[in-house]
Amino acid sequence: MKGDAKITRQPSPLTNNLVYNLFKRKQFRSRPIDTTFKLPVAPNAWPPGSGFANGIIDLGGLQVSQVSTFNKVWATYDGGPDNQGATIFEPTGIPQGFSMLGCYSQPNNKPLFGYVLVAKDVSSSTTNSTLKKPIDYTLVLNTSTIKVNQDTTCYIWLPIAPDGYKALGHVVTATQDKPSLDKIMCVRSDLTDQCESSSWIWGSNDFNFYDVRPINRGTQAPGVHVGAFVAQNGGTNIPPSISCLKNLNSISKIMPNLVQIDAILKVYSPLMYLHPDEEYLPSSVNWFFSNGALLYKKGEESNPVPIAQNGINLPQDPNNDGIYWLDLPSDDANKERVKKGNLQSAESYVHVKPMLGGTFTDIAMWIFYPFNGPGRAKVKFINVKLGKIGEHIGDWEHVTLRVSNLDGKLWHLYFSQHSKGEWIDSSQLEFQSNRPVFYSSLHGHASYPHEGLVLQGKNGIGIRNDSAKSEMILDLTKFVLISADYLGSFVIEPPWLHYFRKWGPKIDYNIDEELRKVEKILPGKLKDIFENIIRSLPEEVLGEEGPTGPKLKNNWSGDEV
Repeated sequence: MKGDAKITRQPSPLTNNLVYNLFKRKQFRSRPIDTTFKLPVAPNAWPPGSGFANGIIDLGGLQVSQVSTFNKVWATYDGGPDNQGATIFEPTGIPQGFSMLGCYSQPNNKPLFGYVLVAKDVSSSTTNSTLKKPIDYTLVLNTSTIKVNQDTTCYIWLPIAPDGYKALGHVVTATQDKPSLDKIMCVRSDLTDQCESSSWIWGSNDFNFYDVRPINRGTQAPGVHVGAFVAQNGGTNIPPSISCLKNLNSISKIMPNLVQIDAILKVYSPLMYLHPDEEYLPSSVNWFFSNGALLYKKGEESNPVPIAQNGINLPQDPNNDGIYWLDLPSDDANKERVKKGNLQSAESYVHVKPMLGGTFTDIAMWIFYPFNGPGRAKVKFINVKLGKIGEHIGDWEHVTLRVSNLDGKLWHLYFSQHSKGEWIDSSQLEFQSNRPVFYSSLHGHASYPHEGLVLQGKNGIGIRNDSAKSEMILDLTKFVLISADYLGSFVIEPPWLHYFRKWGPKIDYNIDEELRKVEKILPGKLKDIFENIIRSLPEEVLGEEGPTGPKLKNNWSGDEV
């Protein structure tokens, strides 16, 4: 070849077609969101009474209804959870007289399962209506300006609300023309609540989509989750540009009555699998009491008192001062027997409470274990027993059903996992014979939606949470309703629920000594890493002390965290 001559190779038609086909294949391959999730069983009608599952809730001059049918507006095929992209939908099939408040979006890595609220003004005011049209729109995002694999360009608009009103969601269009002002409604400010970004839907560079929820959440909090998404620059530390709704009316009128609670639990109560190697099984509280559990008092340790049925002789003052505690039977034979629990007697203890302004019913299902077994760790390729680390007497675990008071559907299930937990959409649950299934981890009894190993730590080092199917199953339809404040005197709370002290003593063991025993079998460089990770774990994982009962947990009157 002479001089500086260069050969420029032009892409062949075959290469162009290959690139195009690879792009199209990625864009059009089947994804979970292409399927709409439906619960295996959803009753057409619940027992009559109150305003539960009537399809419409009046928040105070503003009626809301739940819409779960959508038209797809836009999709991207990468980014977001599992790098599968996300889709934006506009609600369709809106009931006559109701108006859109915002669009819905979710990641593509799970089946379509969501809702947005739509609203109708039923106030008597002609000058101060609960709904008003926006006065204009602001363009939030033109997706042609970001490099993503998308099916088309979309434009995301934020309504500009009139004075005294707030926007609750976006309008999304396929053209750059501003939407009609009739497309969406804004809500009077006194019917709105401040919200925060919660679960991440999708993002590109600094631009993100989030679900939003009320900042203040609890049994008395009026904030209502709308279901609309927010598009914004920045992360969850940026206050959303949209608001949530607020319920100004009575919450108790839209909650399920006793007959409806029973019907809900017959349909949605989960089945709990214990690990096949589990030695420490759940029991009923009364089995624990009647099989030798003892009440101790500080200064009178030599004279413990047997506990009567339902805990009628337990201290009832609302103090956790360390003066009293519970323990296993004093003789070794019964102590070991009671430690192992009694699955046949086990039952769930149900607490029913309003959530998200009364638009949902949370049903916390508590399970009692007499003993929490010793932990096990994974250190890279080595599995080790942790001696006494993790052991404590008395163990309270729970799962929580979140059921819509609009349509009676189970939308989410919460799994408690030591000091924290996780909400899982119904579309991600495992079902067996139309019932949700979950798994109790070996010895630690944390709850998980799927069997397998969850490692609590990092870099392949941490506490093992192993779960698997076995023939040991607890059917949570065997339940006792222990609390539902909104039902007043119809539900009598058992005395043991008002025992505010520890359900087990402080076990005296030297964590340094226990760690040294484990470290003897570890290669040199793993010893320090292992110890640092174990010491960073929460107290609930390391054990030593029995827990307080359900009523002292933050989630008793608050949201699950």
